[in-house]
Amino acid sequence: MALRGTNQETGRPYNRRIVLEAIRLRGPVTRGDIARSVGLTVQTVSTIVRELEDEGLVLSVQKAPEGRGIPPSTLTINPEGGHALGIHVTPLGIEAALVNLRGDVVENVRHDVVNVPPDEAFAIIGEMALQLKASPRCGRLLGAGLAMPGPFDVESMSFVGSTTMAGWKDVDIRQNLADATGLPAFIENDMAAAALGEQLYGLGQQVSNYYYLFFSVGLGGAMMHDGAVVGGAWGNAGEIGHIPAVPDGEPCPCGNRGCLERYLSLDAFERRGLPAEEWVAEVAPFFRSAVRIIENLFDPETIVLGGLAPHAFLDQLATLSESLDNSVSARANRALPRVVMASDCHHSALRGAAALAVFGVLSPRHGQMFEPIEKGTA
Repeated sequence: MALRGTNQETGRPYNRRIVLEAIRLRGPVTRGDIARSVGLTVQTVSTIVRELEDEGLVLSVQKAPEGRGIPPSTLTINPEGGHALGIHVTPLGIEAALVNLRGDVVENVRHDVVNVPPDEAFAIIGEMALQLKASPRCGRLLGAGLAMPGPFDVESMSFVGSTTMAGWKDVDIRQNLADATGLPAFIENDMAAAALGEQLYGLGQQVSNYYYLFFSVGLGGAMMHDGAVVGGAWGNAGEIGHIPAVPDGEPCPCGNRGCLERYLSLDAFERRGLPAEEWVAEVAPFFRSAVRIIENLFDPETIVLGGLAPHAFLDQLATLSESLDNSVSARANRALPRVVMASDCHHSALRGAAALAVFGVLSPRHGQMFEPIEKGTA
């Protein structure tokens, strides 16, 4: 998806985001290169860049002359030009982090609490926000993003069972987040947030189409296509955890039987009670089947494996892909293996949650997707 600016007078805010996105994706980059790539005049780009430099979002670097003439200056995103709060709520606890524009986790705090109810959760989030705001490393805050288990807005599946946040039905999550943090609020399911974080800060800067397999208390995933999450009609596309894996298998809280996450998830691991290596060997057929399903449905360049499980645990799962059966992805000219590890497994959804707020300011595509709520507004 090409970034293109608009010459309409009303398009100025959009053009700012276009220019910022171009700098983030292509920096260090010259003003002329930006103008050519997004379809704006050099004068328009230069005017926007001056504003962004004044606001501290962009850095301009003048190269030393290598021959005759002065080379044009190049532009990069200033990593300390802004920060966002990333918050991840799971059935195991709450983690929050201060994340800069480069995606570095500057500081983070965690509160271990099992199946926390909403009122208690937002009280904890408010305390975490105050702690992170007080950090001497905290600069201008763009907003707060929250990631939590999905799917969303599905009567029989949302906030039901041990792999979701049971008891959170009918809670105005974004408004509560805005009230707790005093910041523009963004929310997304954790599998999509993790995919976004990987796109912004990890492998997604080199790969256009990949599926992020999010191994957590439950099992989910999201397909990234050309820099954007494939959300589906209601934002829940990629919910592989509820694909039937075993006919007449274990009952699932969603109402079906034999769902994949009943066998392949941290919840399944805890319920089975086996040593990790023994359990991985037992679920190998389910993992390989999940990989083939994803490949045949989405035809990704690769499958990125991440989530809440320890890195060594995920690494054992990733090795199962060395003996995968045939699919549309079994081709000799692959640039990447069929399954790779995420760039930052532990912080994937946390960084992705912060990316929601960053995208809301910097990205012309994602900024229109998440509908931020300002504190005190409906």
